[in-house]
Amino acid sequence: MPNKIKKIGVFTSGGDSPGMNAAIRSVVRSCAYYNIECIGIYRGYEGLMEGDFESMDARSVKGIINKGGTILKSARSTEFRTKEGRQKAYDQLNKAGIDALVAIGGDGTFTGALVFNEEFGFPVMVFQELSIMILLERLIH
Repeated sequence: MPNKIKKIGVFTSGGDSPGMNAAIRSVVRSCAYYNIECIGIYRGYEGLMEGDFESMDARSVKGIINKGGTILKSARSTEFRTKEGRQKAYDQLNKAGIDALVAIGGDGTFTGALVFNEEFGFPVMVFQELSIMILLERLIH
């Protein structure tokens, strides 16, 4: 069965934490392995609502594994907690042709992703502990 997912967005949300850049790098490199376009989303849910997107490849993540923080920047969002904010995000994803999301963060990120998935049926995987390869396998199959 051919892969239906052609483009995945990745973002970090909430406070910075160790390993976020390593997780971003893993998502980007795994997407390349599966021949899926990877789109970086800046500033978490805020950037998701505003369409602050940029295509990423192996060069985008070269040398980031040992850097602190997150190259995609991170932000908390009160607007995303509203139905209108989530609708804006959904519209931006459709406009960009993004088929699925990988969210990197903690409990608040997970809660936002869960609500978004329940409202719109949009595939969202939250990167906390599982290997990104396992997440992508689940997402594309």
